[in-house]
Amino acid sequence: MTVTDTAHAVDPERGTLAKAADENFPVAPFFLPRAWRTDLMAVYGFARLVDDIGDGDLAPGGADARLLGVPDDRADDRLLMLDAFEADLRRVFDGSDGSDGSPRHPLLRRLVPTVRRRALTPEPFLGLIAANRQDQLVARYETYDDLLAYCELSANPVGRLVLAVTGTSTPERIRRSDEICTALQIVEHLQDVAEDLGRDRIYLPAEDMKRFHVQETDLAAPSANASVRALIAYEAARARDLLNEGAPLVGSVHGRLRLLLAGFVAGGRAALNAIAAADHDVLPGPPKSGKVHLLREAGVVLRGEG
Repeated sequence: MTVTDTAHAVDPERGTLAKAADENFPVAPFFLPRAWRTDLMAVYGFARLVDDIGDGDLAPGGADARLLGVPDDRADDRLLMLDAFEADLRRVFDGSDGSDGSPRHPLLRRLVPTVRRRALTPEPFLGLIAANRQDQLVARYETYDDLLAYCELSANPVGRLVLAVTGTSTPERIRRSDEICTALQIVEHLQDVAEDLGRDRIYLPAEDMKRFHVQETDLAAPSANASVRALIAYEAARARDLLNEGAPLVGSVHGRLRLLLAGFVAGGRAALNAIAAADHDVLPGPPKSGKVHLLREAGVVLRGEG
């Protein structure tokens, strides 16, 4: 590897991992054991990078494409990039690289010891890649069930990986985790209606838009009209119900993991409270909740009061 190649290998890794601070929920907070933090950040790096590929949000300069062996003139081909990323993921699990057997991208090399240490399987990672492929091919969802099927790929694998990394997976916990992760995905969709529309994507079910008399042109306005606000409130209530259904997951574990999972639920609730405080007008941009609100919600979750 040349000096130039090394520079390309370092910068994308740092830039991707730095985005953890902007998430609605804590990714690997300080109070967790160091080994858990290391492995959760490795999983986060994968999840964040595959989303950035799917959204076209990679760092400029084409470093990620070069790392994955994609020619510079094809770096904007998201499906090709996802194919290359999946091929590199396969090297994490089977070491079938043509050279030294290790993945090419530093974020996937970081994932190797985590996969081995925690005996992780490829399926959750492949689900996240499949979700981003779907984003390139499906821009609208007709029904709520269609959206839930998408969340099964785009969100639920993350919670399953958290349980696997912490050695706490059971069928019941996975079910509760899926409810929380689907809720968090819906919350993110509600926050990002305007941004998603800019990418020609709408994650509000078409059947619900019709029910509330919302047209796509309404979502392009600077602020939401009454119909859009009613639709957002309806979808937010669905997300809150899912969070409530999944919340018993927190009480099923102990110690520091309980704090982490409470942070996930609290992050979703705080974001929903911010949306409500904005009178469900998400079109100017994502309504933000402060740390005080997040901590207050975390306390409620830990006390089992909601």
